[in-house]
Amino acid sequence: MSSETLPSIGEMMAASVPMARTLNLEFTETTAERAVVRMPDQPDFHNHVGGPHAGAMFTLAESASGAIVMAAFSDQLGRAVPLAVRAEIGYKKLAMGPVTATAELGRPVAEVVAELDAGERPEFPVNIAITREDGAVTGEMSIVWTLRPNK
Repeated sequence: MSSETLPSIGEMMAASVPMARTLNLEFTETTAERAVVRMPDQPDFHNHVGGPHAGAMFTLAESASGAIVMAAFSDQLGRAVPLAVRAEIGYKKLAMGPVTATAELGRPVAEVVAELDAGERPEFPVNIAITREDGAVTGEMSIVWTLRPNK
């Protein structure tokens, strides 16, 4: 099968993660360097002030982190499973309308894979910024992921 016929990471995430479908997340860019995921403005997911609910924004950011992890480490899935270990989120400004999460790896891929090669269970951070359409950062999240070796 050629790479042109393979589904994108975003398509695979939307197909395999029910919450991504529920929130109608749009995976606009997914590479090993950066993942960008957009959540449209949806009244069903608003909070008491009319913006996206904190839980929806958490899911948006976590989904962006999962997309970059899949893009960066998809070639390791035969020997390890990626798992989120812990997450911290800070809500900085009022989010209104559509919001976008941009995720970046906090460690080089080669460094993480070298630890896996050495028989370790590597951990690595993914840092995510959540922005409004005007570019204002409304939230920041850090998720520590691991690659758990298959037994």
